[in-house]
Amino acid sequence: MFAFWQSLFFIAIAEMGDKSQLVALAFATRFRPSIVLAGVFTATLVVHFMSVALGRFLDTLLPEFWIALASGLAFVAFGVWTLRGDKLEDGVRDRRARWGPFMAVSATFLVAEIGDKTMLATVTLAARESSFIGVWLGSTVGMVLADAVAVWVGMVLGKRLPERAVKLGGAVIFLVTGLVTIWMALN
Repeated sequence: MFAFWQSLFFIAIAEMGDKSQLVALAFATRFRPSIVLAGVFTATLVVHFMSVALGRFLDTLLPEFWIALASGLAFVAFGVWTLRGDKLEDGVRDRRARWGPFMAVSATFLVAEIGDKTMLATVTLAARESSFIGVWLGSTVGMVLADAVAVWVGMVLGKRLPERAVKLGGAVIFLVTGLVTIWMALN
């Protein structure tokens, strides 16, 4: 159960300010929120299943020290990445709209998440935790919750939410977690 909650927390934090949140916001202006979230959920189930499988595979290859060190460095990198931010690519909304709303959202999220920080964070968590299902479902739920917040906030508050504060908060959590993980690996 710990793997579920840990994955939910870290992936929800990683998703804050991520480009896929911007994609969710953009799609929420065109389609019903339920369709957007169903597409996000479907794509996330697929991508995070692959991510957890990759993380578990890496766990069998590398000694625990190297996994802990790599995890700590990855979390520090996610903190820096969060500070740097992601940008929504021009035309993402229009490229896939001809497939229908659900397929447009699902396909866009699938493509947007390949190699994204939430995918890499899921790989990292899966390499550290032994619960495949816990990390997979926790990371999926964390991502959908973060995107649901983005859709709701976008609908209610528009541009009034301070994006910089969200980025700083997420970055601090990743940086501190990464540094503590590195310290624990070295001691």
